[in-house]
Amino acid sequence: MTEPKIGVVGIPGKWSTETLADALEARTGFRYIIDMADVCLDLTDRALWHKGVNLCELDGLIVKKISAEYSPHTLDRLEMLRVAEAEGVQVFSGAENIIRLVDRLSCTITLSNAGIPMPPTCVTEDHDAAFEAVKRFGSAVFKPLFSTKARGMCVLEATTSDANLRKGIEDFTVLNPVMYLQKKMDLSGQDLGMVFLAGNYLGTYARVSQSQSWNTTIESGGKYAPFEPTAELIDLAQRAQAPFGLDFTTVDVALTPDGPIVFEVSAFGGFKGALEGAGLEVAGLYADHAISKVTS
Repeated sequence: MTEPKIGVVGIPGKWSTETLADALEARTGFRYIIDMADVCLDLTDRALWHKGVNLCELDGLIVKKISAEYSPHTLDRLEMLRVAEAEGVQVFSGAENIIRLVDRLSCTITLSNAGIPMPPTCVTEDHDAAFEAVKRFGSAVFKPLFSTKARGMCVLEATTSDANLRKGIEDFTVLNPVMYLQKKMDLSGQDLGMVFLAGNYLGTYARVSQSQSWNTTIESGGKYAPFEPTAELIDLAQRAQAPFGLDFTTVDVALTPDGPIVFEVSAFGGFKGALEGAGLEVAGLYADHAISKVTS
């Protein structure tokens, strides 16, 4: 059998995308990066074209990043990949599985239905209900339904004046008519990324805050660090990722005074945190996994 042709759906020039393409090239001699902004779906011919290449003729596609920022349009790009799947291309992770994670509410409801501990959460379009939730929580993080790395999030406090609190709610709903808000938890300055490949646990890294920011993201100055979880934490993350059936993911876990909670299961997972914080070269592991699937 000839070496498989597996493309990488991602963002050209970005470290994770390029690293994954490098790993595939080293193993198969084939290197191909696809920016979904340049893809054209022709349903008449059942073809998915990218710069003259029909992606439906590849053996596999690894989705490292579907777009630079999440939005409802991200779902449209994933729907296009379903055509490639129907034509026999193996997509990692499956398009429908990723779709269930890109929308924050879909991810949250799946986790809640599975009995996974999460921060107290309220979802509403009603301003009065949001106002009462902030008062009940004391402090709440308002999150867009489509975002990554804390983009578009804000914190509203119950201690502010009622007028300013209502103004903050109104400002948030200009771009987010459906409000998703969670009680702001005491994270003790860090949270965890717990890494899984094909449902198997690989390792854990911490994101440690280096500032007074309420979140620990690298964009807000956080740093990656090693972390050794307990068996109970590994079991929690294992149960959290299981309903989604992803080929690769990280589970975002936080340790609070009331016990561990899960924030989300990532649609794509972070390569850099795994490398810098846990010493895991997951690009190579992921490439090996995809190659074994398309050649079996």
